[in-house]
Amino acid sequence: MTGGRDKKKRIIFFIVFGLALIEVLIHPELCLASADGDKAHPGLGYVLPIWSIIPFIGILLSIALCPLLTPHFWHDHFGKVSAFWAIVFAVPAVSVYHEMAIIPILHIYIIDYIPFIILLWGLFTISGGIVVTGTLRGTPVMNSVLLLIGTVLASWVGTTGASMVMIRPVLRANRDREKKAHVICFFIFLVANIGGALTPLGDPPLFLGFLHSVPFFWVTKAILPHMLLTSLIVLALFYLFDTYYYRREKSRLVVPESPAEKVPIKVEGIYNFLFLAGVVGFVLLSGYWKAGCFTVMGIEVFYQNIVRDVGIIIMGVLSLRITPSKLREMNEFNWAPIMEVAKLFAGIFMTIIPALGILQAGPQGAMAGLLVYVRDPVHYFWVSGSLSSFLDNAPTYLTFFYMALGKLGMTEAMVPGACALGSVTGNPEFVSLLTAISAGSVFMGANTYIGNAPNFMVKSIAEEAGVNMPSFFGYMFKYSIPILIPTFILVTFVFF
Repeated sequence: MTGGRDKKKRIIFFIVFGLALIEVLIHPELCLASADGDKAHPGLGYVLPIWSIIPFIGILLSIALCPLLTPHFWHDHFGKVSAFWAIVFAVPAVSVYHEMAIIPILHIYIIDYIPFIILLWGLFTISGGIVVTGTLRGTPVMNSVLLLIGTVLASWVGTTGASMVMIRPVLRANRDREKKAHVICFFIFLVANIGGALTPLGDPPLFLGFLHSVPFFWVTKAILPHMLLTSLIVLALFYLFDTYYYRREKSRLVVPESPAEKVPIKVEGIYNFLFLAGVVGFVLLSGYWKAGCFTVMGIEVFYQNIVRDVGIIIMGVLSLRITPSKLREMNEFNWAPIMEVAKLFAGIFMTIIPALGILQAGPQGAMAGLLVYVRDPVHYFWVSGSLSSFLDNAPTYLTFFYMALGKLGMTEAMVPGACALGSVTGNPEFVSLLTAISAGSVFMGANTYIGNAPNFMVKSIAEEAGVNMPSFFGYMFKYSIPILIPTFILVTFVFF
């Protein structure tokens, strides 16, 4: 019976989606006009009212409240809930705005969602074949060292790559700890977000900046002081938290712990690092290689991005074929976390369209009253960061990047020269704004589970391993707000 219902739902979905595509094919010239921002067909963000973001708020509240109020229903039907909110936005938007809504929907799935899931799948699959064995005891010192290693790795293999490589050793080290949710939350702070601030490989917003003419190593020099201060504060706070909980646990032991035989630390499946390097290489290739593009219903699809995505899939498949199954069993590897992320973010990417569109419309959109006050670096840091906590931080970064260009009367071609301080073309004001945007977009992705791609996946993997992770709001009110917000306020006073 269930299979029959699912089949009917799929048929209905394809009929609705097919009708939308037929309308695009019948009026391709209108689609192209709306994509280019023609006056007769302005971008969707210019015409949407502020209440069009209700489905986005709805999916966020569902993620936050359903696991608490209806845990069994959520576990069995979270994909359907995600699809419900996506339909609540998509059907009225397509019905009212036709081609103007269809183009952004196709764009966000073709250009953003599919590559996003392919990258996550590749890193998740490859890292699942890397096993760290040996004596890893979750002491405060050991945990701090593991978080430090992950933080350093994040800028060079990406926050997602570092998270997928390091989360299982951290979980294994803390398997016998009573209190360990705080370890995973600080892991999200440092490895899944803050650590990725030093290169365009580290976090999607910085990679977008690289694709839009920001020099590769500019961000390393510009954000290094901010990243070091933030990381050191958060890591020090983690050590204090973990020491407190660790001592409390030891004091309750009636029988002293017997010293276990130490087994040397060993990394198995090390050849998977070659596949991770391959993923990084394909991502870099897509940034440097300009191979041209073709259009799909007015949407530019670049050949280098197709090569990147196919290359990542090949790396993942090779890892699956070459890695012995026993290594994945040792990692307790399964597909549940990536499936959860894929289903939930399919809904998030759909419902996020009006929020991003209104934001990108700037002073002509429904958020004009907010954006008019964004003038100085401190404003760019907090507004881009706050929005990145709930929206996709990559397009949020790009929105404020173009706001900074417009504010200073610059074009994208002038960016490399403006970033070269000390030269004739150097522009200190632009550098200050871009530094604030970069730091805000990367750092504040740690404020919520959906602020950055690996956050939710780390949470899902931890829960699969039996860790009782805090809810959406529990994470915010117990961890990110009391720990990160004061840290960011200090960073503001020091740098902005």
